[in-house]
Amino acid sequence: MQTSVLLSIKPEFAEKILCGTKQYEFRRVLFKSKSVSRIVIYASSPVQRVVGEFEIEEILELSKPHLWKRTKRYSGIKKAYFDQYFEGCGKAFAIKVRHPLRYSSPVPLRHICDTDRPPQSFMYLEAKAPTTALLKAA
Repeated sequence: MQTSVLLSIKPEFAEKILCGTKQYEFRRVLFKSKSVSRIVIYASSPVQRVVGEFEIEEILELSKPHLWKRTKRYSGIKKAYFDQYFEGCGKAFAIKVRHPLRYSSPVPLRHICDTDRPPQSFMYLEAKAPTTALLKAA
């Protein structure tokens, strides 16, 4: 069974993902389930809405220098930000974005889960979460 995860992402990075200029989403902590195939994007403050989704092409787990070398061209971030984000981390993860989809209208969090409180890092979504069939792309 395939699973979806809600990720809190800064609005500027969510926009870059949906435009295709940021093809990797970096994470210090990653979900454990191997069945996760779709990421639902919650754009954090000030947007505070679910704005789109993407499929996972692959997940990279590499040393920080190797991860940057492999992803820098389509990282959507500067090296200084990358270094600061992963400071003190032993492992570095990057989720490769495939088929980003912008929702025609941003969706309040309450419409896809039973809370108005976004996750610090991620949250598994139940089957009732939005799908491309329910939310038409712009």
